Amino acid sequence: MRTVVITPPAPVVTWEEADAHLRLDGDDDQRELVERLIAAATAHIDGPAGWLGRAIGLQTLEMRMCGFGGGLIRLPYPPIVDIVTVHYLDGMGQPQLVDADTYEVFGAELGNGWGKSWPTPGAYRGNAETVRIRYRAGYAVDPGAATVVPNVPEPIKAAILLMVGDLWHSRATVSTVAAMQDVPMSTTVDELLSPYRVYR
Repeated sequence: MRTVVITPPAPVVTWEEADAHLRLDGDDDQRELVERLIAAATAHIDGPAGWLGRAIGLQTLEMRMCGFGGGLIRLPYPPIVDIVTVHYLDGMGQPQLVDADTYEVFGAELGNGWGKSWPTPGAYRGNAETVRIRYRAGYAVDPGAATVVPNVPEPIKAAILLMVGDLWHSRATVSTVAAMQDVPMSTTVDELLSPYRVYR
């Protein structure tokens, strides 16, 4: 089983917020660099590759697995917003759409609707990812609106800004030989993020 990002999230920390945090006084010459630092700090903790084990900005994910199993399917990287589609491969390796009335979302889990059951995927040789569940996850005020407004908890935003500040003020690794492997996370950042971390 694996989960991939289909539609990445928009930044959850703005240039204006980082500008105020870094006290750059609107120096637009620094904007490109600061936005790259925001992206690096956010990517370090967000989504399938992130340290938090959860989705921060609203994004579309796809969980790929070998079958439906017998019970509830736990969807990784909460908070779960909604299901986009559920597909499975038939015996000929062709994708088949599962009717939306077949399933319901129960928090971070996907299960059958009342009196419904999952179809049986075909034993398509050479493909272990016969079931694909596409869903949206992340923090948003109104995920169905034309313009999505992020609703990221303030401790997470504060942690991103602190990481941006650390990257801004320390533009080299401790060793001048080795390349930076991770975005630095101070004790304060760790303490801000730890209540939101999902351990897998």
